[in-house]
Amino acid sequence: MEQNGGSIFPVGDALEMVIIFDRTGKITYANDAAEKKLEYEQELCGRNISDIFPNHFTAAENGLETAYPFGHELQNLVAYRKNLTCFPVEVRIMSSYAQPQTYICMANDTLEREHLNREVAQIKKEVQQAARVKAEFVANVTHELRTPVNGVLGNIRELLDVETMPDKLRPMKMIERCCEDMNKLIDNILDFSKLEAGKFTLEKRKFHVRDMLDYVKAHHISKITEKGLEFFMTVSPNVPEYVTGDELRIKQVLNNLLSNALKFTSVGKITVEILKTAQINGRIELFFIVIDSGIGIDKAEQDKLFQSFSQVDASISRKYGGTGLGLNICKQLVELMGGRIAVESRKGRGSTFSFSIWVDSCKEEPDRPAGANDARRPALTVSEVGERSADELQSFGTSKNREALEKNLSKLILCVEMENWEKAEGFMETVRQLTLKAPREVGRMVLRLKMAIQKEDYEKTASSFEELKAYLQ
Repeated sequence: MEQNGGSIFPVGDALEMVIIFDRTGKITYANDAAEKKLEYEQELCGRNISDIFPNHFTAAENGLETAYPFGHELQNLVAYRKNLTCFPVEVRIMSSYAQPQTYICMANDTLEREHLNREVAQIKKEVQQAARVKAEFVANVTHELRTPVNGVLGNIRELLDVETMPDKLRPMKMIERCCEDMNKLIDNILDFSKLEAGKFTLEKRKFHVRDMLDYVKAHHISKITEKGLEFFMTVSPNVPEYVTGDELRIKQVLNNLLSNALKFTSVGKITVEILKTAQINGRIELFFIVIDSGIGIDKAEQDKLFQSFSQVDASISRKYGGTGLGLNICKQLVELMGGRIAVESRKGRGSTFSFSIWVDSCKEEPDRPAGANDARRPALTVSEVGERSADELQSFGTSKNREALEKNLSKLILCVEMENWEKAEGFMETVRQLTLKAPREVGRMVLRLKMAIQKEDYEKTASSFEELKAYLQ
């Protein structure tokens, strides 16, 4: 600090300009920053403040003439350098309490800040333009992709209606499935692009909850049962009949979780539970739980699930396919609906996905605090009963294991007789899972049956099937 005439002034190396002047406008003190910015080189003292701010101060015989509002409030002025060039400043000029008729001026150069603000504004504009171009590009590309895919899909479906030869039906059905998968990928890319751009909006309308769930169940039941899995869907009695929300997006999240459960589950069952967990005024929290007995996920890998373009490991993508966008989209959709999504899983013991959403009630219902619902599940964990059931199912030779093997082998040979080799491979995978803990001799029989099915060799398939069936009996 530096003392002058009994008053305390800032040090000379302060970043802001500090100028002190008397009632006549004569400058009695200027710090280094002021002299450097104004280019006076220690010549400021003795000059008049009107030389610095000529638009607001005028030197006169009777003293300084000005309309400047002295005080602590910042003012935007223009300061002039020694060479009469000028630059914008933020100024605060106050009367000194220690020395009457003395004024302290503190000013900051805003030229650099204005320049940076212009640069930031320009960069922001360029980013927005880039985002708009990206969104338009994604929309155009996906539209162009969808057109030929739908063209192929339409023609294949027409051919499927008239084709009867089994050797031609299988590749045609494969083409149909690939086109459907391609359309799903296109939809995911479009949704992801909209969500990332912040342009995704929910379309809320009144809908019947149980009708929506029946639609979801009907969409998946045939594929699940064809794979030899059991499927259960339960709805708590206190879930209202009608609510207002985005039915399409709720179905999208449910369909994605059920598709994943089906993809990663070869043995056991898939269960869906829907609960009402809270009601506040006219808002209702619905809680969805999807449980499978599939491959499960390591605790360390679970954080990757909801990231963009992420799979738990590369082998998952190679074996099961997918872009890694589905669960990330689900997470963003659930958050848009005011909820959250979570997973709990154990390797080889299945997974439990849960998500909550908030919807509007369509009639007056009494408010109930969260947790007051007696139907609410106490914890989102795979129950001990479920674990024991999965263990018994996969333990070779138990009653449940033998029953599941007989059921899947019967469906397998029926598909072979109908020359539906694709479905036969699905049941074969289930049989393989059911015999993982079987003796080595059984493992060799299963391997021979699997290779015969993959080669679509009817005679070897039939003989391998009879060999395995005889051993099991």
